[in-house]
Amino acid sequence: MKKWIVVGGIVILAVIVYRLFAGSYNNMVMKDEAVVSQWANVESQYQRRLDLIPNLVNTVKGYADFEKSTLTEVIEARAQATQVKVDPQNLNAESLQQFQAAQGQLSGALARLLVVVERYPDLKANQNFLELQAQLEGTENRIAVERQKFNGMARDFNTYIRRFPQTMLAGMYGFESKAYFEADKGAAEVPQVEF
Repeated sequence: MKKWIVVGGIVILAVIVYRLFAGSYNNMVMKDEAVVSQWANVESQYQRRLDLIPNLVNTVKGYADFEKSTLTEVIEARAQATQVKVDPQNLNAESLQQFQAAQGQLSGALARLLVVVERYPDLKANQNFLELQAQLEGTENRIAVERQKFNGMARDFNTYIRRFPQTMLAGMYGFESKAYFEADKGAAEVPQVEF
């Protein structure tokens, strides 16, 4: 009888240890894959924006007296943004900052383009331009939503791997915290508006 109690205790202990390691590992894999999948959604929306820019530039090029330097700036910022790639398996703060900086330059160039357009009433009334502008605005909103979802998935993953006992197992399995999208520098400052 005593022998069966010892065997039963060992079996129960083995099941508990197995559940701890296998269950934690499986949850880490699942949450890591969710972050990677959400990153793909973020990149998809950035790619949508990159795909719209040539159409916008071609529409604006039709106006001969339009500032060429503004168009060149947009084209160069787009080219630079396409060269910054982030490995979804290595979403660290440095790679995410590089990606965000390149996308920020492109956003700034697009914003300057749209400000310059205000001086061209014919261009502002062009149906193609209006449609592209609306699509870009919609894409910017989609980017914001996907970034927010990404941050939520990264937070969920990071919280999970930092809790006990997963914190001990995460290092052993090679799981590291994921970086977050952060607001651009100066985003918290209120802009000065003068009339």
